[in-house]
Amino acid sequence: MNTIRWEMSAEAIEQESFRLIEQEYGSHEHLPPEEWRVIRRLIHTTADISIADSLYLHDSPVTAGLAALRSGCNIICDSSMIRSGLSLPRLQKVFPQYTNENIVCCIHDADVIARARHEGRTRALCAAEKVRPLLEGSIVLVGNAPLALARIARYILEENVRPALVIAMPVGFVNVIESKALIMRCSVPQIVLNGRRGGSALAVATLHAITENA
Repeated sequence: MNTIRWEMSAEAIEQESFRLIEQEYGSHEHLPPEEWRVIRRLIHTTADISIADSLYLHDSPVTAGLAALRSGCNIICDSSMIRSGLSLPRLQKVFPQYTNENIVCCIHDADVIARARHEGRTRALCAAEKVRPLLEGSIVLVGNAPLALARIARYILEENVRPALVIAMPVGFVNVIESKALIMRCSVPQIVLNGRRGGSALAVATLHAITENA
């Protein structure tokens, strides 16, 4: 049995984790360095090397995301878990113009709840429709609701809306694979986790990893 290394600092543990990830993953010279940092962070978050094979990175998403963050774009979240998980101090360290007002999540808004109840639809879908005026130039994080992702994809395909970046990682069994396939038809910068896997923690980790490239 391996000996627990009690004396290691948090920074040392992270660096040792990255060393082991690079050792197990093998050569990554074919990947742009900024994209490898995102992939490595997601492997670190899941402790799963194979997650790299399920990631789809399209149209220089890290570069596009950084440009949008430098402009002070809105960050639109499909769930309160993403909203809570995003570190404002971490963002402000690199992009000091950010405030809580830049991070948008409508899932608990009274009008969204009322509309969802009245129309018999999900709150996530109604929230995605509410943020339609904010989508242009924003970063969109979806870690929970595939219907929200599908609605945003339709805005892109049918109304030529152009978010700066879509991080598409809804999790589950219903509408998940289909919504990811739909967003991958869109010609916008995006990072998609194929298959049923996903979750708010992975969407948050992806955006945090992008900021590491600033």
